[in-house]
Amino acid sequence: MRHIENLPHTTRQEDHVRIPMPDGVHLSARVWRPVSSDDSPVPAILEYIPYRKGDLSSVRDSIHHPYIAGHGYACVRVDLRGTGDSEGVLADEYLEVEQSDAEAVLDWLAARPWCDGTTGMMGISWGAFAALQVAARRPPSLRAIVISSFTDDRYSDDMHYMGGAMLSDNLAEAGTMFAYATCPPDPSAVGERWREMWHERLEAAEPWVLNWLRHQRRDSYWRHASVCEDYTAVRCPVLASSGWADGYSNAVTRLLAHLDVPRKGLIGPWSHKYPHLGEPGPAIGYLQEVVRWWDHWLKGADNGAMDGPMLRAWMQDSVPPSTSYEDRPGRWVGEPAWPSKHVHDTAYALRSRHLTAEDEAPDDEPFFDAGIQTLKSPLSVGQFAGKWASYNAPPDLPYDQREEDGGSLVYETEPLTERLEILGAPRVELAVSADQPVAMVAARLSDVAPDGSATRVTYGVLNLTRRDGSDEPALLDPGQLHRATVHLNGVAQAFPPGHRVRLSLSTSYWPLAWPPPRPTLLTVHEQPCRLVLPVRPTGEPDIPAPFEAPEGTTPITTTQVTLPEQRWEVSRDLIDYGAALNIVKDRGTVHYDAMDLDVGCRVHERYTSIADDFTSPAGEATWTMSFRREEWNVQVRTSTTLTCDTEEFHVNATLDAYEGGRRVASRTWNESVPRDAL
Repeated sequence: MRHIENLPHTTRQEDHVRIPMPDGVHLSARVWRPVSSDDSPVPAILEYIPYRKGDLSSVRDSIHHPYIAGHGYACVRVDLRGTGDSEGVLADEYLEVEQSDAEAVLDWLAARPWCDGTTGMMGISWGAFAALQVAARRPPSLRAIVISSFTDDRYSDDMHYMGGAMLSDNLAEAGTMFAYATCPPDPSAVGERWREMWHERLEAAEPWVLNWLRHQRRDSYWRHASVCEDYTAVRCPVLASSGWADGYSNAVTRLLAHLDVPRKGLIGPWSHKYPHLGEPGPAIGYLQEVVRWWDHWLKGADNGAMDGPMLRAWMQDSVPPSTSYEDRPGRWVGEPAWPSKHVHDTAYALRSRHLTAEDEAPDDEPFFDAGIQTLKSPLSVGQFAGKWASYNAPPDLPYDQREEDGGSLVYETEPLTERLEILGAPRVELAVSADQPVAMVAARLSDVAPDGSATRVTYGVLNLTRRDGSDEPALLDPGQLHRATVHLNGVAQAFPPGHRVRLSLSTSYWPLAWPPPRPTLLTVHEQPCRLVLPVRPTGEPDIPAPFEAPEGTTPITTTQVTLPEQRWEVSRDLIDYGAALNIVKDRGTVHYDAMDLDVGCRVHERYTSIADDFTSPAGEATWTMSFRREEWNVQVRTSTTLTCDTEEFHVNATLDAYEGGRRVASRTWNESVPRDAL
């Protein structure tokens, strides 16, 4: 990344600006704005997230907010209510109070003498959720948004439930927010009130996974703030991006298809990162694109921001399987609209472990007669699935799928004679019967090289009780034939000549997805079954050099005091048949030089099971976060464990807080939630 210091505007920074809410609570903001805005007001850009502007997000913030401010904007980074240096408590994600707070912040910004009355919102992940959700509320000053790695559907396309099956990230994300929502504010910002504010958070805390488990179907809890419920509510221009390695690879194209406002989409090879910090690479000059977007929609510049294709996507070339890539080879392709007239569904019949293009499958030949295949996957299928949303640290992408395929029902093409490229979301249309009332199916699409190595391209999961929707689950009638469609995540992928396309089906995918209460014998009735691929002809035009090199301002300085640690370990014990996935994400202790503050953050996730006992899966997410400056020395330790039996989920959680090495708060939770056809 190029670090840029000579920007069009000289800026100033204010670290703790208090913004009043209607109920008397004050939110804390960091503001970067041109010095000239004292006399010449500028538009204000809001990023609104719970990840501690004072320390844990400060390095990333220092790369892009001063950069955008230096191009003539007031950039404002606000800690959500109950996080960082803001007052109050954070009780859950995307609540009504969070969104009404955001509207109050925008109103406050628009009224500042250094703001010209217009605002925008930007963000990644939670910040992108917030921007899209607030845009649907149409605050009067909000003229455009820029969002990365987000969803418009909180139930079906977030880390909670995929195809109605519960993801292990439901626990992992709950562990993340259990920690962040119970950390103290910084006394250097809030003064002597820090301890009172901290204990208010500690006393109000609850493991969020409990609430998420209480809503196992798509109900009003999830419909709230899901923009897909009413796309017409969004009336401002949207620049949306994500990455194929991210868990949020689907919402960009949905917005392009359903919004009726000026919009652009960008999908690269990245994990859960901003595109200018994108990993795997190539990272791009995303901030230049953002400034161009703001200049056009907030300042009226005729700068070509809407020129070119509606969707720009990185067409990934074939690569050997790996849990991490520095770069993904490929090229940029463009589509003038989405859905694209250039992309056509191509169906492949599932016949006797083969995938055959439907127009090449003569029904009068015995080889293609309707068949019946049975499948009962072991719990070990899924140990090499990687993370639902890759963060690329530790390496967390799916590994070689051959071992996974040993417990799966596999269909594949003959070696390709021509290059095949897909762009969009594949789907698998199935006719199945099961011997249990609750069952799941996972579908994986892989690129199989001539040496047999298999790189997972995309996947999807479906709880078959949600085959007709997740509002009202319907138990399976054992032995009865059911039709179901598994939707796989969107992707852009090239399969070269000589490679095979493989579809793998399994009845478990642990620990990525929580398994059903009992092992299932699934019968696949092949005749109506098919894989549908969104094929983009290879003759369609590419986009020559569409982006500049990534750039941003020089990040603030930090010093690594103790070394970080990263682990991703799969283990099996062949005495008691226990299996485990251990994940360690330890940043070590980092000294934030300008703040003279030491911060430590260690995360340990552990997922276990025993043989094929479907009541044995367990997950644990443990966080330790510490903050130290001179006499101020505090630590928060949280742990959440999720187990199950055939009827219930069981949550055991602990919260311990320390000041000066002395425990000042300790709480425990032991609760059970009934399984709801899950």
